[in-house]
Amino acid sequence: MKRVIFTQKGGVGKSSIAVNLAAIAAKEGRKTLLIDLDPQCNASRYLAGDAASALAPTLADFFRKSLEFHFYPTPDIEYVHPTPFDNLFLIPSHPEIGDLQSKLESRHKIYKLRDSLNKLSEEFAEIIIDTPPAYNFFSQSALIAADVCLIPFDCDEFSRQALYTLLRNLQEIQADHNPGLRIEGIVVNQFQARASVPQRLVGQLIEEKLPLLNTKLSSSVKMRESHGLNLPLIHMDARHKLSREFVELYRELQA
Repeated sequence: MKRVIFTQKGGVGKSSIAVNLAAIAAKEGRKTLLIDLDPQCNASRYLAGDAASALAPTLADFFRKSLEFHFYPTPDIEYVHPTPFDNLFLIPSHPEIGDLQSKLESRHKIYKLRDSLNKLSEEFAEIIIDTPPAYNFFSQSALIAADVCLIPFDCDEFSRQALYTLLRNLQEIQADHNPGLRIEGIVVNQFQARASVPQRLVGQLIEEKLPLLNTKLSSSVKMRESHGLNLPLIHMDARHKLSREFVELYRELQA
């Protein structure tokens, strides 16, 4: 299973969702690979802390290699790094991948990630891809490579308007590049059950029959603590409400 976590709006918890779902899958005994496609490297730092900047090779090396004339897509296990957590592995990002984007686009390298992940899926039970908050070469590469797409949604009007554009872009990817791509659903993140705006926006999404998942992820300072400790919630405090919600989300996605 290759799952991409994608939204075109920043600050909605995309990397946090990717890392925590990957950590739960690994804790369930499934050999899991997290791929950080975001030049900001947040998912890489979440798992590896300050050591993330020293990891090599990275996705920048992969994409640089793809620009070489004699590039052959192979299950490049050399890019895969272990993490402190059993069954959880990482292909880290690097800020330099942003500098490669125009060259990759001009050389039509958008299928290279798909080709390599098809090979790596023979090695890993689950592959989870974190993307930049933009509809660009890297997020499109991930959507072309993925089996399913999970969409984080933050409860504000800007997120709602961005959601419609995102769904149109997903339809374009399905029509032109990846007809097998399935939208798993929209997961509401940083949800405040007692606030009127989140309740209204969620109600509107339901009325519009958008694929809203039942599980909602609460807003909690525990997430920031998790980032600071470089510990996914399931390893930091498995009994916490937000940890249990992530497990519930994982179960819903597996159903």
